[in-house]
Parts: sequence; structure tokens; C-alpha cells
Amino acid sequence: MTDAQAGFEALAARPYADVLVVGGGINGLATFRDLAMQGVDVALVERADFVSGASAASSHMIHGGIRYLENGEFRLVHEAVTERNGLLKIAPHYVRPLQTTIPIFSTFSGVLTAPLRFLRHGGGKHRERGAALIKIGLVIYDSFSRGGGRVPRHEFHGRRRSLQQLPHLNAGVKYTATYWDASLHDPERLAIDVLRDGLKAGGDAARAANYTAAVGVDDGRVVLRDEQSGTELRFAASVIVNASGPWTDVTNFALGDPTEYMGGTKGSHIVLDHPELLAATGGRELFFEHKDGRIVLIYPLKGRVLVGTTDLEHDMRDPIVCTEAEVDYFLDLVAYVLPGIAVDRSRIVYRFAGVRPLPGHGELAPGFVSRDYRIESAPLAGPASATVLSLVGGKWTTFRASAENLADHVLGLLARPRRSSTKGVPIGGGLGYPTTERARRRWIDAHRGDLALGRVATLLDRYGTTAAEVIAAIAKDPDDRPLVTLPDFSTAELRHLVRTEGVVHLDDVLLRRTSLAFIGAVTAESAAEVAEAIGALLGWDAAQRRAETTRALAQVHAADPTWSDAASAGSSASR
Repeated sequence: MTDAQAGFEALAARPYADVLVVGGGINGLATFRDLAMQGVDVALVERADFVSGASAASSHMIHGGIRYLENGEFRLVHEAVTERNGLLKIAPHYVRPLQTTIPIFSTFSGVLTAPLRFLRHGGGKHRERGAALIKIGLVIYDSFSRGGGRVPRHEFHGRRRSLQQLPHLNAGVKYTATYWDASLHDPERLAIDVLRDGLKAGGDAARAANYTAAVGVDDGRVVLRDEQSGTELRFAASVIVNASGPWTDVTNFALGDPTEYMGGTKGSHIVLDHPELLAATGGRELFFEHKDGRIVLIYPLKGRVLVGTTDLEHDMRDPIVCTEAEVDYFLDLVAYVLPGIAVDRSRIVYRFAGVRPLPGHGELAPGFVSRDYRIESAPLAGPASATVLSLVGGKWTTFRASAENLADHVLGLLARPRRSSTKGVPIGGGLGYPTTERARRRWIDAHRGDLALGRVATLLDRYGTTAAEVIAAIAKDPDDRPLVTLPDFSTAELRHLVRTEGVVHLDDVLLRRTSLAFIGAVTAESAAEVAEAIGALLGWDAAQRRAETTRALAQVHAADPTWSDAASAGSSASR
């Protein structure tokens, strides 16, 4: 039995817990982990796959949010910088320092209007942010890193030095400001590590099930439905944590309490396979203000270039897609900052889009909506005395802190003390991760077994120190072989993910347990080969494997409104 098959059965075998977490994004998973570490009897359900919603649509950054200083969100920025520094220590396998450069095209623009925009909450005419304003922000930003900072302080350069370092920049650049934040190389894998930590810490008292939805309330108990079989059960809990992100109001409606907490905005990205553009970034993120005042990014990652992001109002009843207008916007911003490099749609290998779990904001401009979080409390409908805690807001960078805050609220309701903090506790494969070349060589030598050195190095990069478990699984599998279409992966490696990480569908593997979709490696052929490698373990016959392949290709292209299943049959699934 795989982990996924065992999840719903474990809930049905014991349909009660002290706490039920609804939502398997990063905030729900981190809250689950924190509570499990406190010895709380806790269960988590996610209506689709773990970390498949808003948490799967991030800009792959762990950052303090320098631009939020302009909104006056000093508490949030301080917390985010602190959490960034912490994640560099506890999750070094996925969170790494990221050199970031801001191209600047004016000197004093925005110095007078920025305070007015803050006081008017985003109103007034937009003025470009000039060097003086950015310098002020970076001085404040650096000050938040004092005492435990893990990244260098910022630098300013004039036009000549800027073009020496980045010769493809728009020749109209007057300055560049370079500072350090952190990259998040594999958000979905970090989330799976958080989940596994919670399950390990909680033992039998921690249970999690994906593809399980909270669909109603019956006599004070939450009705849970297995989305694969349609089976329902009534689950009792003293506290329900609603961590369903932009779907928080939808979940509360299902729980009998219509709310209007949320007002998320859509953010889209494209991923480009473009060696010339990749080289032009100089290995650093370009983070800058586009002509319309929107803060955007060009970011080298995994041999590709990530370009984003938009910030658009979104109705949750509509599909979440990266529109052609957004693609035009992205191509325009690349041409603006790196005008000598030709980029067109043929270079796009992946699109993704998501809705930020932001609070309702009325007429406030999207860019000025607070990225902070709060917790709302209400009784569960029915005769029981259960309490529903709804997380409103939250972001990747502060997931540990917001989860600790939520867990403290839960512990207060349960009248239980906190055993320990999650601060400083390594996450998953970050435990014992070698951060120097010498330590890395020692780890590889100690764990390689019969595998080639290069193969072990790849697995260490992919999974952190939990690669030791993958290596052991490969050694035990007599049928292990490299995939023809994806030679960096082997059949035993993929089967290990299926057995231990709650895989239900083929797209769970292609989109979230690996970064194959992100880099544009998913084709009709590679998807079919992965389905063949894992199908027997999941009980798929030939027809089901074909159906899973069709479903997976559609999921990989879910954010692309121009994609056609019929048009792409037998061709690459990543344009």
C-alpha cells in the first residue's frame, strides 16, 4: 500500500483528532508539522495533491520583500528577513543565497511621492522609484539582517560599472543596486519535506491525506470525502484550522460559515529555455520596476529563466491561467531591461499561474495589498464546541513563523503548553546537509554504495540528505534502470517517490515530486514512460496508464489557455 492509499484509510479507522488542518499548501503543512512536534493529535486533509494550489505558483524566492517597506509593513519585512536567514540554515538543500540586482533609470524620482502613496494606500500618480529612494530602502533592509544575517550587504554602482558587470542591460541605466535574498530551488519538494517531518514527529498521532476534501458539517463533525472513490466520513475535532489559502472563504462556506475574508490577486510566470538570456543575467536575479510601476523579475533557475510576475484581480470562479496578454507583458519587460536579446513565444517551455492568499482589499490597488497574515476565529456550525481558525494571508518566506503563530492559537484553545519551537529545527533533507565542497565529497563517498559519483551528487542536489533513503531504495530494486526519455531519473527512484510521498496521479510526480514540468522536460513520450515505470505500483492497467498520461499533459498545461490536447498528441508537452 502506498502512502496515499493509507492516508484516507487512517482517517476512517480513527475519525477524530484534537486538530483537523484543512489545506495542504505550505502554511497548512507547516502548521501540521508544528502541532505534531508538540505531541498534538493532528490530521490534515487536502482536496487535491499536497502543495498543488497557491503554494505551487510561487516566484521561487525566499525574500524579505523590500518593496513592502514602501507600504509601511516594517513588521512583516523584519519578520521575513529573519525567517529568510533562518531558512538558509535549516533548509540549505533548497534555500540558497540569491544575488539580486535592481537596474535603476533615475536618481531622485519617487522620493516625494512614495510617502504620499503610503499615506493614500496606493493612490495618486505613479512615479518611478529612483536611486535615492531605493538606497533608503536597502539601508533599512540591511539593518533588519543584523544579528544572525547570512547574506552580504548591498552595493551601489554607477552606469559604467553596471554595464561592465551586466553588458546586456538597457544602455539607459544610470545605476544598479545589488543586494542578497534567497532562492527557493524546489518549493514543492521543501513542502513534502515539511509534511514528512510532521508525520515522523507525530507517529500514529499525525495523519495526512491528499485528494480528500472537507465538504460539509454533520452534527458538529466535518464531512470528509475521498475524491478518488467518493467515500465520505464524519470527522470530529476540537479545533479546525482552515489553511486553504485563496479558497479560505470557499472552505468556510462548506463548514457552514460564509465569510468574505479573501481578495487574492493572480500572479503568472513563464519559464524560458534561452541560453543567451540565461547568460545575460550573469547568474543573478534582475528585480526591477517595469514601465507601469509593477515590480517584476528575470531569474535564472535550473538552467532556465523564470520571468514574472503579474498582480491582477481574480475571481476564484474563473480558470487560473497565464493569459496571452500576460505573456506579451513578460516579453515586453525582457525587451525593456535587456533590449539586445530577442525573446519570443517559441522559447517558453512552461507557464504557471496562481492566486495569492491576500485579504479582501476593496478599492486598494493590488500592489499595495498587505502581504501580512492574520488569524480569524469562529465556532463550527452545529452542537459541538469546536472552533475554526482561518489563516488569512501568509507567504512562502514566513511559513514557519505563521505556522508557529497558528499553532500557539491552537495550543491555547486546547489548554496545552508548547513543548518546543520549530525555530532552528532542520527541515527534511536539510538535516546534516553538507554546505562545503569538502563536506559534500565526504557525504557522497559515504553514501554512494554501487552508484556512480555523479548519480549520487545529483540525488544529493535533488533531495538533500534524504537522498540516502533514495539510494537505499535504488539498491534494493533489481529492476532499476535509467529512463530512456529522462536519463537523469531511474525507475527505482520514481517508485520510491510513489511509495513514500503520497503519489496518486502521474501529474503529482511530473509537477510536484520532481521539477520535470518546470524545466520543460515533460513530453507525451516522457510522461508515458514515467507512467509505465510507476503504474504497476499504483495498480494501473494499460488503459489507466494512457488516461493518466492524458491527464498529466493537461495538468502540465493547465495555465496555458492556448494548449490543445489534440494538437499536441505525440509531440512535446512543453512548447
